[in-house]
Amino acid sequence: MTAGQGRLTPGKRLARLAMMPVWAVQLLTGAKSFLDNPLIGSPALNARGLHVARVHAADALCRWRRSRLARRVRADWREAFDRDGFVVIPEIVPPDDFPALRQALLTYEGEAREMRQGDAVTRRLAIDPQMLSSIPELRRLLSRPDFVALLDYVASYRTTPLHYIQTIVSHVGGNEPDPQETVHADSFHSSLKSWLFLNEVTAEDGPFTFVRGSHRFTAERLAWERARSLRDPASIDRLSARGSPRVAPEALAAMKLPEPEGLAVAANTLVVADMVGFHARGPSSRSGERVEIWSYARRNPFLPWLGGDLLSLPGLAERRIGWVWALRDRFEKQIGQPWKPVGKRTALTSLPD
Repeated sequence: MTAGQGRLTPGKRLARLAMMPVWAVQLLTGAKSFLDNPLIGSPALNARGLHVARVHAADALCRWRRSRLARRVRADWREAFDRDGFVVIPEIVPPDDFPALRQALLTYEGEAREMRQGDAVTRRLAIDPQMLSSIPELRRLLSRPDFVALLDYVASYRTTPLHYIQTIVSHVGGNEPDPQETVHADSFHSSLKSWLFLNEVTAEDGPFTFVRGSHRFTAERLAWERARSLRDPASIDRLSARGSPRVAPEALAAMKLPEPEGLAVAANTLVVADMVGFHARGPSSRSGERVEIWSYARRNPFLPWLGGDLLSLPGLAERRIGWVWALRDRFEKQIGQPWKPVGKRTALTSLPD
């Protein structure tokens, strides 16, 4: 029981009692918030090993699923990912084909959403049926067997990620720090993110940054996970308490991990990473745009099977983003909607004043 629970009113105690079965079921899902679920965030239960047990189980199942997907992945890509937690693939698109694909993506106009974090604005255009119909080269890329096999392996499931054209615009005003620039993990379990960069990304442009090898649950990482689970969720920063833990340099050293490394890359480079590893958006020293095909997949970490994702079926998969946006618009007061519609845009349409 966390501090203050003894002062709950009878009505609130009854509400908590009614929610207890829901919170218990969430232990078997990817639910990660120490604030929103008092079982997940219970220092008493975590002292008895609850959080570490969830981490252990999710990691073991992930490794088992990947072992069954491994044979479909190019050996050099798989070895790089297993070693580092990410893989960098230059010229993922044949060089002769890339300029036309890049031009088509940068000039495509579709319904866009934007979100501001600190002094950065992120714009996303869903890769939906309309975009895939207009840019057949994009459809071919996203269905390439070697590309799909790698994303499945990192996600540890046969699942179709959510795909977007994403633009990150830095230094556009705002006094709050960008939370993406703090080194963190997305959750307690593995998930996929990938970036196919349409432009060169230099060290000055805020490159994707990763701590090599931090995707492995070593004894030191597990000790860190246990220690953070014993703290009162109300006493730590909000993002960590909600299950996306921030990590300090001294903690990385205690886990025998190297310093974060910015991945400056050329255009037409694919980066695929496991978001249970520690990562960040590197700080940019100049204003500008970073444009990429951005993909994301996270499923329940406790499922033993590889497939079974009905929303990955053709005809459904490419429509999911629109459905999610519409659902969050409809229930914005209840679940929030940080992605605001801004009308039709290209990836590089100037931001509104």
